[in-house]
Amino acid sequence: MTEAATTGLLTADQITQTADAIAEWQLPTGMIPWVPGGHADPWNHVEAAMALATAGRLSAAEHAYTWLADLQHDDGSWHQYYTEDGVEHDKFDANVIAYIATGIWHHYLLTGDTGIVDDMFPMVERALDWVFALQQPRGEILWARHNDGTPWTFALLTGSSSIFHSARCAYALSEVAGAARSDWLERIDRLGEVLRAQPEGAFAPKNRWAMDWYYPVLCGAVRGQPAIDRLSARRANFTIDGLGVKCVGDRPWVTTAETSECAIAHLAVGDRATAEALFRTTLRLRHDSGRYWTGEVHPEEVHFPGGEMSTYSSAAVLLANDALSNATPAARLFLDQPGSAP
Repeated sequence: MTEAATTGLLTADQITQTADAIAEWQLPTGMIPWVPGGHADPWNHVEAAMALATAGRLSAAEHAYTWLADLQHDDGSWHQYYTEDGVEHDKFDANVIAYIATGIWHHYLLTGDTGIVDDMFPMVERALDWVFALQQPRGEILWARHNDGTPWTFALLTGSSSIFHSARCAYALSEVAGAARSDWLERIDRLGEVLRAQPEGAFAPKNRWAMDWYYPVLCGAVRGQPAIDRLSARRANFTIDGLGVKCVGDRPWVTTAETSECAIAHLAVGDRATAEALFRTTLRLRHDSGRYWTGEVHPEEVHFPGGEMSTYSSAAVLLANDALSNATPAARLFLDQPGSAP
């Protein structure tokens, strides 16, 4: 059997078909909604842009980043949700805002193009400065601000983990841009420390969510034996053998995105066998169009929500496929620590 057959990796034609399906739903403005007529959030929008770039659609990805650059507030922020006609939800989510750094670093890894770093780093820098203003003395970063600027009172483990990775990407970009933000390093270090220690009260309790289980590993805050132990300890809670990863441990809702991300997390700790087994389960969620169902309820095998196929689900598959196949210069985006940050 070929490697693609044994690991479930996508063929070149399948990659192209899925990227084409994402691109088909990208609006002329550059915005990539979850579904046609639906909303976009900057985090999933960036993930979709990364997937397009991974599949060779660099212009479409750059158009997506330009859409964000045009929308960014002077203080570095974006609202949480946008529609084609404007703002849908005016909250400011720190993790969503930080993720632009991961996208631009991914694009640089793919292309080696310092021009896009020069053009986009000011946007990244403003975003991260906005995010770091929400950092608490212990290191965690509050989830969000209301539209009037009032901060929310708690931090999320998944969100702060994602910010940790984005912040490292942002620092790496600052080095490439020749404007190293050494003042960020202590903040990144404190964030990493609180993510590893997880002291009581640092993060809102979200233990039923799979992302709180694997995101500290996926995003590089926890590595080595502690990461292996973390993934092993709750794998039975969040996976259904042969079907994938549940978004919440107490419901039989398997999702494409969580399964794909969790596969990368296992790959990051050297557990390729589990990573491949998880990724293979996404094949059952692939539609003939090349799109992916957002999720499936078991044992009924009903797609949810409402038969939805989402751009971010397809994007997560393409990024996991790249990590497993090591096909592009950006394949190790979540496997190596970006830049020279701690």
